Amino acid sequence: MGKKKKPFLGMPAPLGYVPGLGRGATGFTTRSDIGPARDANDPVDDRHAAPGKRTVGDQMKKKEEDEEDLNDTNYDEFNGYAGSLFSSGPYEKDDEEADAIYAALDKRMDERRKERRELREKDEIEKYRMERPKIQQQFSDLKRKLSGMSEEEWLSIPEVGDARNKRQRNPRNEKLTPVPDSFFSKHLQTGDKHTTVDPLQGLAGLNTPYPGSMTPGTGELDMRKIGQARNTLMDMRLSQVSDSVSGQTVVDPKGYLTDLNSMIPTHGGDISDIKKARLLLKSVRETNPHHPPAWIASARLEEVTGKLQVARNLIMKGTEMCPKSEDVWLEAARLQPGDTAKAVVAQAVRHLPQSVRIYIRAAELETDMRAKKRVLRKALENVSKSVRLWKTAVELEEPEDARIMLSRAVECCPTSVELWLALARLETYENARRVLNKARENIPTDRHIWITAAKLEEANDNVQMVEKIIDRAITSLRANGVEINREQWIQDAEECDKAGSVATCQAVIRDVIGIGIEEEDRKHTWMEDADSCVSHGALECARAIYAHALQVFPSKKSVWLRAAYFEKNNGTRESLEALLQRAVAHCPKAEVLWLMGAKSKWLAEDVPAARSILALAFQANPNSEEIWLAAVKLESENNEYERARRLLAKARSSAPTARVFMKSVKLEWVLGNIDAAQELCTEALKHYEDFPKLWMMRGQIEEQGENMDKAREAYNQGLKKCPHSSGLWWLLSRLEERVGQLTRARAILEKARLKNSQSPELWLESVRLEFRAGLKNIANTLMAKALQECPNSGILWAEAVFLEARPQRKTKSVDALKKCEHDPHVLLAVAKLFWSERKITKAREWFLRTVKIEPDLGDAWALFYKFELQHGTEEQQEEVRKRCENAEPRHGELWCAESKHVLNWQKKTGEILAGVAGKIKNTF
Repeated sequence: MGKKKKPFLGMPAPLGYVPGLGRGATGFTTRSDIGPARDANDPVDDRHAAPGKRTVGDQMKKKEEDEEDLNDTNYDEFNGYAGSLFSSGPYEKDDEEADAIYAALDKRMDERRKERRELREKDEIEKYRMERPKIQQQFSDLKRKLSGMSEEEWLSIPEVGDARNKRQRNPRNEKLTPVPDSFFSKHLQTGDKHTTVDPLQGLAGLNTPYPGSMTPGTGELDMRKIGQARNTLMDMRLSQVSDSVSGQTVVDPKGYLTDLNSMIPTHGGDISDIKKARLLLKSVRETNPHHPPAWIASARLEEVTGKLQVARNLIMKGTEMCPKSEDVWLEAARLQPGDTAKAVVAQAVRHLPQSVRIYIRAAELETDMRAKKRVLRKALENVSKSVRLWKTAVELEEPEDARIMLSRAVECCPTSVELWLALARLETYENARRVLNKARENIPTDRHIWITAAKLEEANDNVQMVEKIIDRAITSLRANGVEINREQWIQDAEECDKAGSVATCQAVIRDVIGIGIEEEDRKHTWMEDADSCVSHGALECARAIYAHALQVFPSKKSVWLRAAYFEKNNGTRESLEALLQRAVAHCPKAEVLWLMGAKSKWLAEDVPAARSILALAFQANPNSEEIWLAAVKLESENNEYERARRLLAKARSSAPTARVFMKSVKLEWVLGNIDAAQELCTEALKHYEDFPKLWMMRGQIEEQGENMDKAREAYNQGLKKCPHSSGLWWLLSRLEERVGQLTRARAILEKARLKNSQSPELWLESVRLEFRAGLKNIANTLMAKALQECPNSGILWAEAVFLEARPQRKTKSVDALKKCEHDPHVLLAVAKLFWSERKITKAREWFLRTVKIEPDLGDAWALFYKFELQHGTEEQQEEVRKRCENAEPRHGELWCAESKHVLNWQKKTGEILAGVAGKIKNTF
């Protein structure tokens, strides 16, 4: 029996295993392990070794020193010895595991510090770039400005000079002198040989004779034959590059270069990518040869790479493999030239006689109109049910022939609405009615036929039928299961409006405006629909919506007002007055409607009619402040001052209000009756001492008379009663500034800001006070505080933009727009900024945006008008003036200073606009 084999036999020994170590054996070493024995004093093999390295002992000492240096100078308290103390020991598995653990710890610690380190490195790089910017960054602003350069400026840039020296600019070419014929003939006769080599020529072979030198003295050199040989060689070379088709013998260099350019592929891909695509498509074609997209894609790939003939061959092969594919035939027709394309299309028709697209392509390939018609008529014989073919064929015909063709078309395609409607347009009135009736029978679910019928009746002055047709249309469509889509019908009504069919448009609106709307949403939805129609330019639709809304809501003042404003902006004066008469009949308590009616009459210079309207308004609203003041304004504007005074006296007795007293004071003031104005002001303040405008007027009257002490007293008394009135604080500060008391003016504004810390007007006046005094640093400090207190104030941000130096204004304007995106003062400041930079188009856009957002801001209109006076045409100036007169602005610092001046009280809006614009100095 064999002994059982040990399992460890044949396996490698464990790491660090020494045989016999467990039973006390320590092993042995032979001379072959350590090399031959040598004495320490024996010389080394190197005979030229340096001193200290010439013996074996010296070499051994040096090795020990290199391996381990435990000197105190090599020791560090933190790191230990500079080298590794155990580098000479064996590197075992546990050492490898320890190194891996330490490496993982180092990596983990590095990841924890990675974010901070990257941020620090980024900051250091940014700091370094700021201190030492690249040349590219230094010129970035100049490079951006290059986009605005004109072609002339670009061409006027001088050429860069040649920095090379004279020798480099004018290299001396090697001069070559042609050898004369006499040289050849002389040496031919003598039979000399070259036995030396010219080092410049570098020719090989020392015994190379001249042609014919081996046969000296035999004949003469025939120069004529040499010339003929040269010409023959030139002809051969030219024929290689000449056009083989046309037989040119002279090469045109321009045409040759053009041919070379045409050979350059027009694709943008890599050549290797094209080869891969070609290989893939080839595989697809071979795998599935009846797959049309593979042939089309292959042909297009060859086309874009410039191999048009290969593309044509491929696509023709595709037509053989896929004869029933419409796309393949169309691609083949596209790639082939004219006559060949026609042949391809003819072949396609034989394979696909029902293909509409192929017939249309065949017609497009024909250049003669008669040939096109012939192709399309042939197509209609084969495919008579195609609406597209009928439409294409009809478009080529004259009206009479088109009518005949359409008669046949509607028989073949009775469900095509377009063909029926086209036929109805070409027929007479009676025939068109019959055509539309037939169309309704064939297509009972289409609304366009009914609307066309209504438009037809309206065009032939049969307006009473329009309403019936639209009613029947909605009834019939509902009976046939068609859902009435309100938005679609309103869109159709807008199209009718633009086509001039007003009655049809109004009938459609009346019938569909209430469909699908909840009762409580009707008013809101209808007003939105009217606004939408106005924005689309469909004014008759909007008018019809307002008329229907007023029938449903006859007592709603807001609906009447919207309708009145619509007529004011888009209608005539007569339509507005008619609407307002109906409005005041339904809403007699709506003062604004009475006032609009009176103003319309007054603007038409019909003062008696305006008075009668106001008299009726008095009857309906006996104690209305608005109507009293409107009557006073009407009389004062028409120079009836006594009547205005009597009206104001009656108003003060029957409807005494602070505004009535204020208007009474203002009337006497502007007429120059200062004493009467002061008496009325004193009387008014007894009743309305908390009305700040009365105190302001009292102080301004005293200022006008140069009574500064009395004016100051009036303002101070007013501030005791109205401490939160910014206007009173502002006027008192201006008064002190006028008399030279700058410190007192500053103290007044500080006190005002303590009581009204959130008032941007007071902050603005404080900033301007310091700026007028020349203390720009204090002004900037105050502006910073103001923006902290009122961060969303448009007037403060607008002022802050122009407090900055010119380079920083754009940045400040961006900050302002972020805080106050839709504030008119900020938008106006941006417009002024563009104006100051001479960016005319952008400035005009921002001015338009400003007056659109806030048409009541007079300062915006004045600046816009001034801008157009400087940079616009007369038409643009007139347009701004008209828009301003229509808007009738009443607010704005510059505007109010002009419009409320006592000398300008009778000026119209246009005159005030010109006055304010004249006083503006664009020193932004």
